[in-house]
Amino acid sequence: MIKRIAQTAGFTGLLAALLLTLLQSFWVAPLILQAESYEKTEPALVQPHEHAEGAMAGHTHDAEAWEPEDGWQRVLSTTGGNLVVAVGFALMLAGLYTLRAPNSTAQGLLWGLAGYATFVLAPTLGLPPELPGTAAADLAQRQIWWIGTAASTAAGITLIVFSRHWLMKVLGVAILAVPHVIGAPQPEVHSMLAPEALEAQFKIASQLTNVAFWLALGLISAWLFRRKSDGQYHA
Repeated sequence: MIKRIAQTAGFTGLLAALLLTLLQSFWVAPLILQAESYEKTEPALVQPHEHAEGAMAGHTHDAEAWEPEDGWQRVLSTTGGNLVVAVGFALMLAGLYTLRAPNSTAQGLLWGLAGYATFVLAPTLGLPPELPGTAAADLAQRQIWWIGTAASTAAGITLIVFSRHWLMKVLGVAILAVPHVIGAPQPEVHSMLAPEALEAQFKIASQLTNVAFWLALGLISAWLFRRKSDGQYHA
């Protein structure tokens, strides 16, 4: 069983990470590079704008900190990060399949959508993806809210989908709503250096690339897991 989970997660993570990197390279990364151009000219172009103390605390820069250069370094570092994340999520899916195996490969799409709703859609309702140069609340507070939102969403979806009693399904809906009723931490002053149109494009691109990533994770993992369980797949 452990071998099946590891093999499923490894191959799934690799393929999904390559897909995500490809989509990011051609769609998301160019938008980030555009935003960085506004961030680099901040001293000259943003003099008239006033921010509350600490409003841009989430975007301070260390002049000596290393960051990958544009080109192969950035693509390679992005691919490595995506691979780690993709394998981790694939391990989670493969582990869940041991508890409730998908009856068909297509059911993997439903698991993928559940993962997208849990780790992307629900958290971004309060903390949307941000371009460089965007004011942000305290990092620790955002991380706590993100983790709480993901956990609440996972618990809520589980109750709604797998519970048979309607009261438990209602409880699931309530759990889903809790973090959004509390509200995500926000900066004292909302400000950004990039144009609003660029920010809107970035949000759309981020959501769609994550949808593709999670659907690929669900579909590939379910297919590999089922093949392994049928004795057709061999490392």
